[in-house]
Amino acid sequence: MMGPDGTPAEPSVGAFGRWLLQERELRGLGRDEVARLTKLGPAIIEALESGDPGRMPPRAYVQGYLRAYAAAVGLARPLPLKAGLIVLVALVLAALAALALFGSPKREPLKLERPRAVERGPYLPAPGR
Repeated sequence: MMGPDGTPAEPSVGAFGRWLLQERELRGLGRDEVARLTKLGPAIIEALESGDPGRMPPRAYVQGYLRAYAAAVGLARPLPLKAGLIVLVALVLAALAALALFGSPKREPLKLERPRAVERGPYLPAPGR
């Protein structure tokens, strides 16, 4: 999207809200159903879809609300899960390579010692009392 002066235009909050509304309607979901899935109030869903800054929830909450909304409507990308899985596989492979290169660490057998007798202090009663 280009602005009137030829620079890239910032997408408006209203346009983003209308896009959310359109995506929800394309999937045949009602506002109450999305509210139930996200456990958010219908007024919050309506505020997100309106794009009206005066009706928006506090900014600190909006990101989490949008994540929940996107997951409920089916807009969430599974990329973070795939990226996390790739990182996990890389760590396991690195651990296996280190094990193959250096071998397992040598461990000495655990030495068990008898417990020492507890000395009686002035605050403990004498045995047998």
